[in-house]
Amino acid sequence: MGLKIISLMKQVPLPTEMRMGADGLMDRTKAKSIINNDCSFGLEQGLQIKKYVPDVELIVVSMGPPSFEQSMKKALAMGYDRAILLSDRKLGGSDTFATGYAISSLIKKLGFDKSGKNPFIIFSGRQTTDGDTAHVPSQTAENLGIPQATFVEKVEFQSDHLKVRRIIEGGYQVLRLPIPCLISIAPTATPARRPSLEGAIRARNTKMEVWTLDQTGADASVVGLNGSPTLVSKVVDIQKDRPPVNMITGPTNKDLAEGLVAEIEKIKDQIAGGHTQVLTKDEKQEVAEAKTDSGFPKVDFRQGAYGVMTWVEMHGQKPSRSSLEILSQARKLADQLSTKVISIMVGHNIKSVAQEIIAYGADEAVVVDDPRLKEYTTLPTAAAIGQYIEKNRPEIALFGATTSGRELAPRLASRVRAGVTADCTSLEVGEYVHRMKKTVFYPVLQSIRPTYGESKLATIIGFWCPQMATARPGTFKIPKRDSNRKGTVTEFKPVFKDSDFVVEVVETKREEGGADNLFVADIVISGGRPAGEHDDLKLIKELTQALQDQGINADWGASRHAVDNGYAPYGRQVGQTGKTIRPKVYVAVAISGAIQHLAGMKESGKIIAINQDPQAPIFRHADFGIVRDYQEVLPELIGKVKAGFTFGLNPSK
Repeated sequence: MGLKIISLMKQVPLPTEMRMGADGLMDRTKAKSIINNDCSFGLEQGLQIKKYVPDVELIVVSMGPPSFEQSMKKALAMGYDRAILLSDRKLGGSDTFATGYAISSLIKKLGFDKSGKNPFIIFSGRQTTDGDTAHVPSQTAENLGIPQATFVEKVEFQSDHLKVRRIIEGGYQVLRLPIPCLISIAPTATPARRPSLEGAIRARNTKMEVWTLDQTGADASVVGLNGSPTLVSKVVDIQKDRPPVNMITGPTNKDLAEGLVAEIEKIKDQIAGGHTQVLTKDEKQEVAEAKTDSGFPKVDFRQGAYGVMTWVEMHGQKPSRSSLEILSQARKLADQLSTKVISIMVGHNIKSVAQEIIAYGADEAVVVDDPRLKEYTTLPTAAAIGQYIEKNRPEIALFGATTSGRELAPRLASRVRAGVTADCTSLEVGEYVHRMKKTVFYPVLQSIRPTYGESKLATIIGFWCPQMATARPGTFKIPKRDSNRKGTVTEFKPVFKDSDFVVEVVETKREEGGADNLFVADIVISGGRPAGEHDDLKLIKELTQALQDQGINADWGASRHAVDNGYAPYGRQVGQTGKTIRPKVYVAVAISGAIQHLAGMKESGKIIAINQDPQAPIFRHADFGIVRDYQEVLPELIGKVKAGFTFGLNPSK
């Protein structure tokens, strides 16, 4: 049988048309839907392979209601040969765990599995705009037992294998994967082509195949609400609490710069003092309401599971910043549960780092050391941690929502049959009132995360241990290091298979520090795509350097569109799929203010926006605004900084 390309596609509702139902959950039934943007990049990548294998069969697969037909027809018009929709009421309410299982069951029924007898490649988008989890690709790959690569921006087809370049924090990684495999494509790859007239005619004459769950042979008890290990307990709107923007006006560029300086001088003491990290108003509401007493009896569902486990992502012999941030939440949860924090480290020559992890809050550092683990890859890391979980049964498992954490956690969850919540901004111990069973489940992990394009705040819970979650990098502070803390260092020896090492790391390249100074900088100057197009972010960097010359801890960042177009490395990206930062001052230059970008900087102390479009959404979220071409204003501000203006900030000690 010849090569088959399977592209996973999802139709998503427009976030602006989502409405809250009477039950407090989201109702998408009346919202207009479109093909998920990231999925279009996956569709195009399948078409790119056809250049090298002209006789390849292209199959698009989706799961959802019959109304998906329009999107499926569009894929056929682009050049796909076959469209299969898995549609069944039994699938209603499925979380990512159940979705990955259902989709993989369909693919197996089509004759594709890890045996390799029928060669195939699965492409998908990086994530969807409604859930933003990036979980389903990894969970589908795990259920099929095939290797994967996620956040991929370049694919080379080389007969019996693929060579891909995937985004990692601060750089990229080049991998060699055997076929069959699954690749999730980042929106920095080749954009989707437009359907041709010939393709549209062919699509009109090609019937979409609709499969039921029974046809796939899947176990109905593992899908839908009852089969999903996580559920959404509540969704609330995210409320804006920043006061209206103070627009700086003036006839000349010099007047605008002087006007901003004058306004900043009025509040410089407030800026220099900074701000402390607190729960948002919405998060406080979620936590408070979750602890309401219902009068029902409490039930402990953990069945002996014990301990809060964290994964320490290693970059060589150095733990990632996100892994240290997680320890603050792990320590808090463990203290509330009267249990311990166990941090598992996977790598080579890393035992010397174990005491450092204990100093940051772990009670036990579990070391998995093997020369083959020098560079992170998903399969052996999942194998090692999966075996540890099955043997020791922690009640909670936490991961950083880095590119590696967001592929490892869901794959691991499917392996150990647990639920996982992505990209959390708050983690609490609480209870869940199950009114049908007249029972209060306690203690549950309440994983709180933004969703639906950062417009809603959802609380996710689960009753299967370990309760798993990934935490958005930059959301939590690194705990204070205590070199006197005592803890246990344990070595764990998993049993690996040869198949755990089928993915070869060809190259790993990281920017020095991975631009981690963005997390601690007092002021961040970020540029959008226009700033890249006009001067390659030159003025952004000049303003940053001028501040640094004044002794200010300043750094520069970029919007996703600037990164996607190659003007800045991924490690500099600020936003939902980049870094979440909280500087004392954030300057958004030529950035429109998309919801995804706001997610990464909205909690900055003071926000200054410079954009020539007076209707740009960024002004609705800024403290100070200037409507003018940044190329006219920034030189004036650079001159002010060189003369001693520091945006109200004091030099670093």
